[in-house]
Amino acid sequence: MKREVQLEKTHRAILDEAQRLFLTKGYQDTSTRDIAKAVGITQPALYHHFADKEVIFIEVITSVGETIRERLTAVNEMGQDLTPEDHLIKMSQVLTDVHPRDVFTIIHSSFAYLKPENMQKLGMVFGRDYLAPIAAFFSTPKVKLRAGITPEEAGEFYMTILSPLFSKFHRLGGKKLTDEEHVHLLIDLILHGLIE
Repeated sequence: MKREVQLEKTHRAILDEAQRLFLTKGYQDTSTRDIAKAVGITQPALYHHFADKEVIFIEVITSVGETIRERLTAVNEMGQDLTPEDHLIKMSQVLTDVHPRDVFTIIHSSFAYLKPENMQKLGMVFGRDYLAPIAAFFSTPKVKLRAGITPEEAGEFYMTILSPLFSKFHRLGGKKLTDEEHVHLLIDLILHGLIE
């Protein structure tokens, strides 16, 4: 195998394993040693491809964000055939399919460890790839937001309130609910609240 091909294969393997580790363990609990071990290379070999853990994390989250944006946009494009509740359920399923843990927590908990310019990059990814497609849904005519609530505020609220979907320890409705029933219950609570 040519050296360039091997280098590209190793580069891709690093990103794939880093994505799996960062999305399951978070930034703080994933080390470059963990990533290198998962790929089957040494740390110095990993540093041949990436300057540091932050660079890997930014590249991973940027790539994942692009996937999320594409999939949420696809849901929005089919959205005229969906009720607002079904639309949000499909959006929630996109997020839980890609993220084994709460994305809001994964990204924001990393801020304590990142350089300001990387925090800014992550903020841009989160805004562009997650919040913008969600706010686009909340700005459609079929969604009737309360007076004074902007689509952006609704999108931010929706993202912050999704954390129960990622909890295996304490689930709304208990452990007897399937993942799909769990999503339905949470979306019902988001849209209709607690009191009639």
